[in-house]
Amino acid sequence: MPDPNGFLRYERQLPKRRPVPVRIRDWREVYPPAGEELIRDQATRCMDCGIPFCHEGCPLGNRIPDWNDLVRTGAWQAASEALHATNNFPEFTGRLCPAPCEAACVLGISDDPVTIKQVEVEIANHAFDLGYVTPQPAPAASGFKVAVVGSGPAGLAAAQQLARAGHAVTVFERDDRIGGLLRYGIPDFKIEKSVVDARLDQLRAEGVEFQTGVNVGVDITADDLRERFDAVLLAAGALAGRDTPETRGRRLNGVHLAMEHLVPSNRVVAGLQETTPIDAAGKHVVIIGGGDTGADCLGVAHRQGAAGVIQLDQYPLPPEARAADLHPWPTWPVILRNYPAHEEGGDRVFGVAVQEFVDDGAGNVKAIRVAEVMVERVDGVRTVTIVEGTERDLPADLVLLAIGFEGTEQQPLLDQFAITRNRRGVLDADATWQTSAEGVFVAGDMHKGASLIVWAIAEGRSAAAAIHSYLGAKGDLPAPVLSNAQPLTA
Repeated sequence: MPDPNGFLRYERQLPKRRPVPVRIRDWREVYPPAGEELIRDQATRCMDCGIPFCHEGCPLGNRIPDWNDLVRTGAWQAASEALHATNNFPEFTGRLCPAPCEAACVLGISDDPVTIKQVEVEIANHAFDLGYVTPQPAPAASGFKVAVVGSGPAGLAAAQQLARAGHAVTVFERDDRIGGLLRYGIPDFKIEKSVVDARLDQLRAEGVEFQTGVNVGVDITADDLRERFDAVLLAAGALAGRDTPETRGRRLNGVHLAMEHLVPSNRVVAGLQETTPIDAAGKHVVIIGGGDTGADCLGVAHRQGAAGVIQLDQYPLPPEARAADLHPWPTWPVILRNYPAHEEGGDRVFGVAVQEFVDDGAGNVKAIRVAEVMVERVDGVRTVTIVEGTERDLPADLVLLAIGFEGTEQQPLLDQFAITRNRRGVLDADATWQTSAEGVFVAGDMHKGASLIVWAIAEGRSAAAAIHSYLGAKGDLPAPVLSNAQPLTA
């Protein structure tokens, strides 16, 4: 049984990050491996609650108290088995997920929550280091073939589940390498690509076939997929970046969507190209958007040698602790979230809106004009009011728009399947994860909209279960979420 006094004996503690002056000189991960004693102490803080709300916070339904107690006792292999029973890729989520499970931790009612995310990634690291992660090929082939379009976490999770059930799975990826945003959208200082490659080796050994450089809908058509496969899963993400085309000066040189900056930067780090067309070196950079993508741009700008970086957020400065009247436990709290990139430098400005990108007279951006705003929410409707007389200019040689995504890209494949994007720019699915096209399923951001990696994996697993059932295969696969499931929020 768990240690009933663990949370009294140990305070919440995370491993120290690599020193800022050192880490901004390379692209390696910010966190070094944690010491085993630290992780076992942190796992000991878990109370193994009678009703573990962390299960509700996590869409995968991870058996968190189980593997916390196994780590406490040093049973790393059993902990790995318990973790992998619900999560195909804990080494991804342990690095990249913002941990809604921690927001729902019962200990968080009156104390700091358990470091669930850190324990998770250390279990995954131990599993790879000690050889616990091995291929699990199906004992027999089912005779069915499934195509997966997109190789992000949703597509990969579905592919692995289906391959282990005996189906012949082919994953199609438009880029030249597998991984989706894991590969080219997220910088190496958050997840080194060797981590992704190690898991892909397992999938290949389990029989998953990968085809890169294939733009489905162009290089092969919907009719080709129907002829070759018994079912199709669309998991191509929600990569249509939100833009501000109406803002004066938007088309000036030096104003870019965030992904136009992040993708080539990742390719340079991977050694696939020598230079990036959008380099922050020596420039005054302004990042518009205060979320994960904005923080990614911030960390990249530091490592490229920016002269200075300012990150803008339209919302007012949030509180540092949960406001119980607005975001009661166990819902996801709106609080100030400091990413490792923020301690590396740069300034953050809250409660401002962009008024204009200022021209230097030669078609280049030289500044960004902002004004303070008042943000109010009445009956669930958010209104933003400009405060007159607060306009000011911020110097900017490079402006990066990191203000979210508008949904999945319009693409020929959707027209060929006669599937229409809904008003949110993503695809609808019925209770069986099937789109309006027979035998064509959808999962991940392409269905939910830009969301958390843990939701992508959960939807991939659930869509795989639905496809398995659709094919009439024997048995059931785990399905952690319904197609209409929503996160635990206020």
